[in-house]
Amino acid sequence: MIKLYHFELSGNCHKVRLMLSLLGVEHEQILLDFATKEHKSSKYMKLNPFGQLPILVDGDIVVRDSHAILIYLAQRYGNENWLPTDAQSTSKVMQWLFTAANYIRQGPEFARLYHLFQIPLDVELATEKAAEVLKVFDEHLSDRQWLELNRPTIADVACFPYIALAPDGKISLDTYPNVIAWVERIKQLPGYIGMPGL
Repeated sequence: MIKLYHFELSGNCHKVRLMLSLLGVEHEQILLDFATKEHKSSKYMKLNPFGQLPILVDGDIVVRDSHAILIYLAQRYGNENWLPTDAQSTSKVMQWLFTAANYIRQGPEFARLYHLFQIPLDVELATEKAAEVLKVFDEHLSDRQWLELNRPTIADVACFPYIALAPDGKISLDTYPNVIAWVERIKQLPGYIGMPGL
């Protein structure tokens, strides 16, 4: 059975839990103690030498990084609806995974880390970047329901948690109605699961 090593309050871990649930993939969740840095122990550093979560173990296969795990799950257990294989559609989906790893991380995610976990980050810069990325999202979603291809894909799953959790970083979504509507659509997907803060 698939094993997912995770931390409950991590948006990156939630992406994977959400994807597993949307796909209906049976798995075992192993919660690690973030406060005692259990994920940095030698046991888990063998699975991910960067000492980060989530980690997915599927038989002999070990996948680290939430976005790499989303790709793996979509290709192994999903179908082309979640991750298409033609070049143009793949690039459209993948660009949002890179957006999540860069703009969303440096904006809403960093602001949340600062306010919720007291991680010493430049919160003013994170707040500015959050406003920038939320504006792009709101404009992009003004004429569509999903980020790409007129259906939910791993692009939506990758971007969802830290956008939806923006209020944890003292970033209001009130002026981004299209983003709010998109968040609600994701919450209505069959198999959706929440997390603390959502």
